[in-house]
Amino acid sequence: MYDVVKMLHSYWAYLALLMIVIASLNALFKFFGNKEFQAVDFRISLFTLIVMHIQLLIGFVLYFTSPFGFKNLSANGVSGLDALSRLLAVDHPFVGILAVTLITIGYSKHKKKLTSKPKFKMLAIFYTLGLVLVLSRIPWSNWMSWM
Repeated sequence: MYDVVKMLHSYWAYLALLMIVIASLNALFKFFGNKEFQAVDFRISLFTLIVMHIQLLIGFVLYFTSPFGFKNLSANGVSGLDALSRLLAVDHPFVGILAVTLITIGYSKHKKKLTSKPKFKMLAIFYTLGLVLVLSRIPWSNWMSWM
């Protein structure tokens, strides 16, 4: 089961990263370009929210089935982990939760705004912060080995 979940989490990450980049750039360009908020903008932000939540759920399953997640943390404690083990057992999951939380807050806040500029502002701020967090804690050495 671990190998299947690991593969699913790794490949779904490509879609998650692509969607958060698209959503962030869409919100930034349309905010600074003073564009009107349209149905496609809503769909992009909603699809990104859904994809990121699915990635987080897959990550939770992986965290508890992986020998590098909760099991490693329980056996060794934080002080007993090397840099890569700490990234996988502590930093990556924690920052992933923060990123999805920010994306969820941005999505919720944008729905309460009545005009386009504030809608794009909320999406641009929170989705871009989520993107920065995601990029900061991707285990690049593990992830790029799948290519």
